[in-house]
Amino acid sequence: MLKSLKAATAIGLIAAAAAIAGAVAPANAEGKFACEPGETYVMNVMVSGHPYWVPVFEGFKQAAKALGCEAAFTGTPEYDITKQIASFEQEVVKKPKGILLHPMQSDPFIEPINRAIDSGISVTTFAADSPMSKRTAYITSDNVAEAKFAAEEIVKALGGKGEYAVLENPGQSNHDLRVTALIDYMERTHPDMKLVGRQATNQDSNAAYQAVSAMLQANPNLGALWIPEAGSAEGAVASVLEAKKKVLILHADITPTTLEHIKQGNIHMSINPNQGIQGFMGFMNTFLGAHPELIDPFNDYKVSGFNPMQVPSMDNGFAVITKANAASFDLNEYMKGR
Repeated sequence: MLKSLKAATAIGLIAAAAAIAGAVAPANAEGKFACEPGETYVMNVMVSGHPYWVPVFEGFKQAAKALGCEAAFTGTPEYDITKQIASFEQEVVKKPKGILLHPMQSDPFIEPINRAIDSGISVTTFAADSPMSKRTAYITSDNVAEAKFAAEEIVKALGGKGEYAVLENPGQSNHDLRVTALIDYMERTHPDMKLVGRQATNQDSNAAYQAVSAMLQANPNLGALWIPEAGSAEGAVASVLEAKKKVLILHADITPTTLEHIKQGNIHMSINPNQGIQGFMGFMNTFLGAHPELIDPFNDYKVSGFNPMQVPSMDNGFAVITKANAASFDLNEYMKGR
């Protein structure tokens, strides 16, 4: 059930570009599809201990190794925008060739990203974006497609009529879109589906536990929950199990805890971005942004000063995780021997 055609196509194009670059030098440069000794690329995140980042960074490292580059993982352990910006700026001072960034919030990162770009550092955003910045590229799963898939699954399971609720994490672009797109789709196409609860839990499992407990008391006929990330899903499922209610739970992303609940049938499914591809292609976009000499395109970059290696949006695809395929997403098994 992987939704990765666009990502696969992009990989094919970049592989072809690599082969061509190895055989034919660009018209305006003596470039090569590889790093110079010591050339370093950094991945920067918030809540750095979150398991989501592990497969992303593994993909990032695989691409770096293939091109002879150095890779580093950085960020802040806190869910704190000020601290993440500080960690990003600390990396900028070290002058890496590029940074793959997951911006906790979009607007506060505009100026830090712009300063990095102006200093000659390539910046790609992933999973969440800062679209008003000068970032060179953005890679993510299609959050609208994820929301539509989740909505249709809820509608099918509830027979086209019933009550649902959402948890949310305001301010993080991909999470916002997953929630608003699902609600909008339900309102437009399934008017018999009633939204009875909407609560900000901000990836906090305790807050989610409290919020869902209150929702269940206020709405005894609640049929389904949509959650844009896995941290809140951990608290939500605990609340539902404690109340001994039958509520369909769907969430985005995955953690070892929610994976176990999927295996046990307590969570219906997770819609999970293709993390390894996100990291691999995130690195490739960052590398390309750092090496515009590899291409002489048919545009006005020479007079505009525009970096010709712009990739406004790349879809890394997503997987649907259910009890049937959950074993394939065991992080411990994935990391064995790495």
